[in-house]
Amino acid sequence: MLSQLLAHNRRSFLGQAGLGLGSMALADLLSKDGKADDSAAKSTKERGILGQPHFPPKAKRVIYLFMSGGPSQLDLYDYKPLLNQRHGEQLPDSVRGGQRLTGMSGNQSSIPLVGSPFKFAQYGKSGSWFSELLPHTASVADELCIVRSMYTEAINHGPGVTMFQTGTQIAGRPSIGAWLSYGLGQENENLPSFVVLITRDKGGQPLGAHLWGSGFLPTKHQGVLFRAAKDPVLYLGNPAGIDTASRRNLLDRINELHQHQLTRTPDTEIQSRMDHYEMAYAMQSSVPEATDISGEPKHILDSYGPDVTKPGTFAANCLQARRLAERGVRFIQLYHQDWDHHGGLPFALPKLCQETDQPAAALIKDLRDRGMLDDTLVIWGGEFGRTNYCQGKIQKDFGRDHHPRCFSLWMAGGGVKGGTVFGETCEFGYNIAADGIHIHDLQATMMHLLGIDHERLTYKFQGRRYRLTDVHGKVVNGLLA
Repeated sequence: MLSQLLAHNRRSFLGQAGLGLGSMALADLLSKDGKADDSAAKSTKERGILGQPHFPPKAKRVIYLFMSGGPSQLDLYDYKPLLNQRHGEQLPDSVRGGQRLTGMSGNQSSIPLVGSPFKFAQYGKSGSWFSELLPHTASVADELCIVRSMYTEAINHGPGVTMFQTGTQIAGRPSIGAWLSYGLGQENENLPSFVVLITRDKGGQPLGAHLWGSGFLPTKHQGVLFRAAKDPVLYLGNPAGIDTASRRNLLDRINELHQHQLTRTPDTEIQSRMDHYEMAYAMQSSVPEATDISGEPKHILDSYGPDVTKPGTFAANCLQARRLAERGVRFIQLYHQDWDHHGGLPFALPKLCQETDQPAAALIKDLRDRGMLDDTLVIWGGEFGRTNYCQGKIQKDFGRDHHPRCFSLWMAGGGVKGGTVFGETCEFGYNIAADGIHIHDLQATMMHLLGIDHERLTYKFQGRRYRLTDVHGKVVNGLLA
């Protein structure tokens, strides 16, 4: 009995002492980052961990349109007439440079160049080239910064998407949205700071929750998936027979128990659990209001295209993204799958563009017309690009293999230099010719636009300080307005 009492007292003392020492250590850390002042004494919920940007931001929020599967830059943004001129010829060894190919085309005895079957034209003041598949995107050319010189080490989908979303090819690290939630905190206490929307009924490579997870950060920072259903968030509503007052009373009693547990056993996950309960309670009213588009004017609905009233379509998700951005959600991640065209590209790519071209352009125009584009960063792109050669034999329904060596994406708003093209690829569209941008560079630049120094936003885990960009990344000033 005495030994149990002593053990209990020892645990209690160490727990309380650890909480006090942890608070002093946190205050010291914040002081070194220049954020000690009054915020060091505030609660985690009030500060959002760091709470304030390192310097004045250009962007307040991000809408990331992720085209999962690897869109073909050579058929959309990176016009290469030489490929049409030399259609069917072998990829020169001097161009390939010994680069490893995937197992899907690495054993081909023939690697024939293949030109794009789609016409290209120039648009905007910059004269940017756009495929005929993107007439709506081309109409906002002067708002876009098209990056043609992205590159990555990842050659397969799983590691490729994970690299873009977490800064590493290995699953388990915090996602971009989680880092931003941790660094900047919550703007609207009634909505999550990080929301995920996935186009329904799409095939292609699967998307795992690790892509919007919080990794080793507190779980309160993970993304919240909004479903294409009557109840966008699972288990949010009250069970039958439970009213709002009863729910509030229940949460208050649960929080008292958690608070008692927290004082005895300091653990950030206990606080995260309390925060989750409170967020769920607030979302009971905020989510239905945010996802109800019945009050949107007809001309807005029409601008996003005929699919906008069908829940879970890319058009509906783009409109939802704008509504969430208006309401203070910091990071809104849209996923649209099925861009992995190893075969059937001439028939599949037009369908994908028909689903995404008009809504993406409408989102840009909608944000611009509302005065929100200046402080909303919009990104469009996939995990890598496609090869300039044909996978298999050249035929009417040809396909292209994965190509991480150079690919395209675009950015708009949020302090980005619109109406420009950044980076250059070789005339074969196989290698970067100028101004290559690694994924870590893109992440560093994105965080810079949000007022964050990517080298200073860190989290200590298992004896090491981690950051989104790991030990890499530089801000690409050429992208900044």
